[in-house]
Amino acid sequence: MVKLEVCCYGVDCAVVAQEAGADRVELCASPKEGGLTPSFGMLQAARAQLHIPVHPIVRPRGGDFCYSASEFAAMKSDVAMIRELGFPGVVFGMLDADAHIDISKMREIMLLCGDMQVTFHRAFDLCHSPKRALETLTGLGVARILTSGQQQSAESGIVLLKELTELSDGPIIMAGAGVRLSNLQKFLDAGIRELHSSAAQLVASPMRYRKAGVSMSSAIETDEFSRHCVDGDMVEAMKSFMQLNRVRVA
Repeated sequence: MVKLEVCCYGVDCAVVAQEAGADRVELCASPKEGGLTPSFGMLQAARAQLHIPVHPIVRPRGGDFCYSASEFAAMKSDVAMIRELGFPGVVFGMLDADAHIDISKMREIMLLCGDMQVTFHRAFDLCHSPKRALETLTGLGVARILTSGQQQSAESGIVLLKELTELSDGPIIMAGAGVRLSNLQKFLDAGIRELHSSAAQLVASPMRYRKAGVSMSSAIETDEFSRHCVDGDMVEAMKSFMQLNRVRVA
């Protein structure tokens, strides 16, 4: 059965995704950075409120995936904490300066994961050689690879996604980046077993008073009074579509 993972930037969003039928949650902070490590408080709340699998991301900063010694040390501490809190999986990825999988760092951090499933995230889409990377990650024992097929959107990268799915005898290839209800059929037809979507909608702030001319971001165009949240109706619609497709195939 094809599974739907929903990327959630907060526990409230994760609860919405769970109630709408999501199979799994990737828990992140900082959507404008593309996802950073959630706080300890957010992780505790997720363990208390969610019963579907939750896989927190471990990413100490935005930008590339070639990390310094101090950044790597922080990542190891975060992975150890996530394991101790009892999460079933974790999401991370590391590249070296030549955009190959950083094998030594990956081996070291995976030893800390214990029984947790490891998803190698979209660092894969910046790597030098996707087929070589797949071989490396298979040898390392990662459970899945989140990828857009090395394109800006997974729909544009569907040819590579299909090829990697057929080649892989280890990690599940999970399509992510621009996965939505309108293009689900293309991924299902390509034989993709897991899909990753933010299923987001823009939600207005509940604040009535709004201070004009002051922003918390250096980006002038940032809207401080709206944010992206999981659209439960969209998650439910995507799951229904996937289940209907499964019935038709059967």
